[in-house]
Amino acid sequence: MSETPDQPVNDIPQEAWSGVHRGPLRAGEWVRLLDSKGRRHNIALEPGKRFFSNRGHFEHDELIGREEGFTVTSSAGGEYLVFRPLLSEFVVSMPRGAAVVYPKDSAQIIAMADIFPGAHVVEAGVGSGALTCSLLRAVGPHGKVTSYERREEFADVARQNVTQFFGGEHPAWELRLGDLAEELPASGDQADRIILDMLAPWDCLDAAADALRPGGIVCAYVATTTQLSRFCETVRVHGGFTEPQPWESMVRDWHVEGLAVRPGHKMIGHTAFLVTARRMAPGERPPLKKRRPAPGAYGPDYTGPRPPGVPEDAAE
Repeated sequence: MSETPDQPVNDIPQEAWSGVHRGPLRAGEWVRLLDSKGRRHNIALEPGKRFFSNRGHFEHDELIGREEGFTVTSSAGGEYLVFRPLLSEFVVSMPRGAAVVYPKDSAQIIAMADIFPGAHVVEAGVGSGALTCSLLRAVGPHGKVTSYERREEFADVARQNVTQFFGGEHPAWELRLGDLAEELPASGDQADRIILDMLAPWDCLDAAADALRPGGIVCAYVATTTQLSRFCETVRVHGGFTEPQPWESMVRDWHVEGLAVRPGHKMIGHTAFLVTARRMAPGERPPLKKRRPAPGAYGPDYTGPRPPGVPEDAAE
């Protein structure tokens, strides 16, 4: 492969749409600066421009043309590590319209919802585009991600973030403004995976069931226990899915320095609950659970959907 102004030798081919580059830093690229106190700055490299901080300044031209992974010293003696941002670093610092899906949850969704190259994934809502970037990288240029977002201002932020990360408009992505519960049935689309990141994902379950191929997976991302309960029970009542599998993940850093090995102080605890369930073939239903519900699970204080086979007096 010959070198061109847009595609240097040994760079990742643009048609891979990875959002990653190799080789010397170029004008227009984003880099991540990390100082000695762990403070982070993300800047777009522009010839002739200067970076300022409380530790002095340096010229962007000092960075352009160098291989990433070096230290630059500012006019006041401040030192900064210079790297291209990883996807996990980009999404937690991107401009936000809505809250982002944290990398630990994106990774769980990609793995546990089995997002594969060539898959058609439907997403609602798009938020700020953090999960969208991970989904697009997972499905690749031969897959498809269709994102639904009801709020135009969120859609605009997400579009800018996704386009910035991939360096252009990703050919596998379609962003639709509207409510998935209404728009997906009208589209006639069939999907392999459906991700519901919204306040009331149970409202979209019928539409998701109709659009999912047999064996496909629905995955909900919810913040509270009441949302978790409502979605799981709605899946059970629907009857066209396997038993819902709910979980959450927590990440704890560790301090390791000689004999001082202990948990760190920056644990990423609860961010959200995840739930997955697989679509049954048309007309098929999963076996009823044999295990009796816990005492009081569906007692007089319970007002949500009631699974098949659970009597009204289950708590008595």
